[in-house]
Amino acid sequence: MRFASLGSGSEGNALVVEVARTRLMLDCGFSLREAVSRLARAGLEPSDLSGIVVTHEHADHGGGVFPLASRFGIPVWLTHGTLAALRETGADAGEWPFNLIDSHAGFSIGDVLVQPFTVPHDAREPVQYVLSDGASRLGVLTDTGCSTAHIESNLSGCDALVLECNYDFHMLASGSYPAALKTRIASRLGHLDNRTSGEILAALDHSRLKHVIAAHLSQANNTPELARAALAQALRCEPGWISVATQDEGFSWRDL
Repeated sequence: MRFASLGSGSEGNALVVEVARTRLMLDCGFSLREAVSRLARAGLEPSDLSGIVVTHEHADHGGGVFPLASRFGIPVWLTHGTLAALRETGADAGEWPFNLIDSHAGFSIGDVLVQPFTVPHDAREPVQYVLSDGASRLGVLTDTGCSTAHIESNLSGCDALVLECNYDFHMLASGSYPAALKTRIASRLGHLDNRTSGEILAALDHSRLKHVIAAHLSQANNTPELARAALAQALRCEPGWISVATQDEGFSWRDL
């Protein structure tokens, strides 16, 4: 099992996971041309994808799903609420194969076991995922405003975590964003700050962790150094052990 990010941040997100002959994309927040280009950088073509699994409808996660799926006939898995929200944007214009999922029920796509779990975020029916080959587990948590016991139960015991560190509280508070946007980001339905992400990480069983990657960093309200420091403190490890997913490069393949 291996995984890589094609980019992570407010301008677009996509993660790819490979188990045996199955390759899944988690979200696609990039234009068709950009998604194809970033896949190529990871050594993949759209025809290599067995499916796209979607967390929610916001443009930086779901905006590129329909163009990519429609152009290349890639099946899509998403919640009913996410599908309804995408349809309201006109994203169902044309033919694209989709599969509705129960946000509490796991399912398989080829060789990948997929476990969705619900999260508090200001979207229609948002979920995040744990992806597994039956032995190793990759947990992904971005776009949630706070933690829950359900989130921590799903992420505990993972072998790798991609964990949102969207903002530093003090940088957001003193920054130039409008007050309403600051309130939305910092709300229980917004995004995770570094401190809260560290608290989530500390609360998990992290005895199996081989990779921890800070993701979805705000370019205006955070720095890689601050994100690394918060997660390293939670694990009592050196900051250099924590990786960071960037907007432009994401991160390269990691093996489990």
